Amino acid sequence: MRFTKMHGLGNDFVVVVDREGVPGNIAQLAVAVCNRHTGIGADGLVYILPSEVADCQMRIFNGDGSESEQCGNAIRCVAKYFYERISSGKAELTIETKRAIQPVWLTVREGKVTQVRVDMGQPILEASQVPVISTQTIAQEEQLVVQDREFVYSAVSMGNPHAVIEVEDLAEFSLHQYGPLIESHPNFPNRTNVEFISIQDANSVKMRVWERGVGETYACGSGACATVVASARKGRLDRKATVHLKGGDLLIEWRVEDDHVYMTGPAAYSFDGDWELLKPVHLA
Repeated sequence: MRFTKMHGLGNDFVVVVDREGVPGNIAQLAVAVCNRHTGIGADGLVYILPSEVADCQMRIFNGDGSESEQCGNAIRCVAKYFYERISSGKAELTIETKRAIQPVWLTVREGKVTQVRVDMGQPILEASQVPVISTQTIAQEEQLVVQDREFVYSAVSMGNPHAVIEVEDLAEFSLHQYGPLIESHPNFPNRTNVEFISIQDANSVKMRVWERGVGETYACGSGACATVVASARKGRLDRKATVHLKGGDLLIEWRVEDDHVYMTGPAAYSFDGDWELLKPVHLA
């Protein structure tokens, strides 16, 4: 299996192009290749496939083998790969994902894609559609008790579920303690991504993320979108803001005109390689 290792602000993926579709053992394959000790090492396994309705199709599988509906960092990687290695005919593409057909716009310099702007679609706010269990139609400022601590979160879906939580000391926050507990809390029937944030000013927010099925990652594009939507609804952020992540910055704009969220950021190559046929790994 020929692959390319790529990343969007440190959120890294094993990218495979396959005209036949994903293999039947995809969950097992994703777990194996994403393992950072015995595999290639990545947050997710991404397949670029043919599409009858768009320039290409993207499917993404998390490090635990589960399939994600949406991934903002991965779609930027797919756009860069498609333009530079498959077809450089146009700087505006459409990519089919589990959520929708998503338009992307490429900034190209000397044949290389330097920035990708993605239409991430309309945020889903209705609690039943996120989904999240709530007595409110829109789950905003919800209380959640986890172990010894009470959190206040807002739930947003960008095609995948997010719980956005503002904390006082982001750098010292115990993300690895609380992240997995909130991810799998019974309030979230499909589990959830969890964004812990600290507002800097009206146009700037810092964010750490615990991704569903992965753990802490350097960046989460859909999470950055959910953060701006949740914070703008409360008047804590403007509708256009920079999200500062562990791996770098994303520019997010929630437009009034069409209610869509637009994400702009980079994507990069790490290396190319070949993966041998899946076989047992025995550790000493």
